[in-house]
Amino acid sequence: MSSPQSALPAVLDHIDAQIDESLARLLDFLRLPSISTDPAYKGDCDRAADWLTRELAALGLEARKDVTPGHPMVVAHGPEQSGTHVLFYGHYDVQPVDPLNLWHRDPFDPAVEETPQGRVIRGRGAADDKGQLMTFVEACRAWIAVHGSLPIRVSMFFEGEEESGSPSLVPYMTEQAEALKADLALICDTGMFDPETPAITTMLRGLAKLELVITGPNKDLHSGMFGGAAMNPARVLARILADLHDDDGAITLDGFYDGVPELSNAQRAQWDGLGFDADSFLGGVGLKVPAGEKGRTALEMIWSRPTCEINGMTSGYTGAGFKTVLPSMASAKVSFRLVGTQDPQKVLDAFRAHVDARLPTDCKAEILDASGAPASMMPLDNPAFEAARQALSNEWPRPAAFIGCGGSIPIAGYFQSILGMDSLLIGFGRDDDQIHSPNEKYDLESFHKGIRSWARILAALART
Repeated sequence: MSSPQSALPAVLDHIDAQIDESLARLLDFLRLPSISTDPAYKGDCDRAADWLTRELAALGLEARKDVTPGHPMVVAHGPEQSGTHVLFYGHYDVQPVDPLNLWHRDPFDPAVEETPQGRVIRGRGAADDKGQLMTFVEACRAWIAVHGSLPIRVSMFFEGEEESGSPSLVPYMTEQAEALKADLALICDTGMFDPETPAITTMLRGLAKLELVITGPNKDLHSGMFGGAAMNPARVLARILADLHDDDGAITLDGFYDGVPELSNAQRAQWDGLGFDADSFLGGVGLKVPAGEKGRTALEMIWSRPTCEINGMTSGYTGAGFKTVLPSMASAKVSFRLVGTQDPQKVLDAFRAHVDARLPTDCKAEILDASGAPASMMPLDNPAFEAARQALSNEWPRPAAFIGCGGSIPIAGYFQSILGMDSLLIGFGRDDDQIHSPNEKYDLESFHKGIRSWARILAALART
C-alpha cells in the first residue's frame, strides 16, 4: 500500500460505489430483534452475535464469540503491524420497542424512507447502535477491498448488554484485559453537534445518586391535633433540599467544587463558535431562563459544570381530594452530575454532612442506594485527537468540534480504569433520531458519511 493519505481517495470512491451493498448489510443486521433486557429474545441476541462474528471473519479478521453469564461478547483482531493500534467498541443489542402501536412500521422490518429532511433508515437499532457500529465495519471493509489491508492495526469489541446495564462487561474486561488492550479506544455511541457539524466528545460527566428518607413520628398524624407540636418530615426534607443551592444557582455542599476545572480559552472559543441557541434549547421545553450557576453559559452548564438535581419526592397523601395528614415519612431521590476529578464518594459524604446539620432531634435520616462513578476527561494534547478532528472536518460541511456531554458513558471510564486507554468518542447520530423511542431512525447521510469519516480517521491515525 502507498501512504495512507494517498491511498485514501480510492477507498472513498469504493465506499460511494458500494453504499447500496453496505446499506443492505445494515438492513439485514437490523432485522435481528436483539433486545437484551427481555429473556424472550436471548436467542436473537445470540444470532446477532453470530452475524457479527461471521461478518468480521469474512473481512479476514480473527473473530470470535465469547460466552458470558449474559449475552455474548464479539471480539476481532486484525493482523499485527507497527504504529497505532485501536480498539473499536459498539453494542449490538437494542431497546424494547414498546409502545408498539406508536410505530409507523414493524420495528424489525427496517426500510429507507423519504422524509422532508431527507432519506432515513427506519427501524429499532438504526441509530443506537447498529447503524453507528456498521459505519466503522464498512470503513474497514472498504480499506481491505481496495488495498488488501488496513492502514493501522484494528481490533473490535462488541457487547450485547449495553441496553440492560452491561452486567457482564466489567468482569469480562477485567478477565480479558491483556487481549483487549490497545493504544486508543474508539467509541461510536455518540452524535453530531448539528447536522453539519461533526463532534468528538472529550468530556463525560460522572454520576452520584442516592435516596434520602426522613422519618419523624411513628405513624401519620392528624394535622389538627398534632400540627405545630409534632415535627413534620416533609418540612425537614424541604429545607434540606432547598439548601442544596444558593440564590446564584451554586451548589452549597462543602468541598463540592474541589476538582472542577475551568475551560481553557481555546475550548471556550470553540464552543462559542458553535452558535448554540440557548433560547431555542430551553424554549423547546417551555422554559426561558437558565437555572444553573450565574455567569455560566448554557453549554457550560450542560457539558462542563457539575449539577445537583432532585429527581423525585414522596410524602404524605398524594391521592385525589385532600387529607389533612402530618406524614411520618418523606423521601427524595437526588443525583449529582460530576466533572473533572470530583470524587463521587466525597460528594456523597458531603451530602450526608449537609443532611445531619439540618436534622432536628425528633427526626432520623437514612440514605439508601448510594452509588457513584467519576467523570471522564480525554487529553486533547494526544495527537490522535487533533488528527481525528481534522479528518472529520475534511468530510463534513463545518469543522469538527471537541464537545462535552451532559450524560455519562460508562464504557469510556472502564477503558480508562481497566485498560488504561483514552477514547475517541465519535458518532453520527442526530438529536431527532428518536433512540429508545418509537420510529427510531438514522439518516442515510449519517450512515454514508459516517463510513467515509471512519475511513479518513483510519488514515489520519496512521500518521500519529
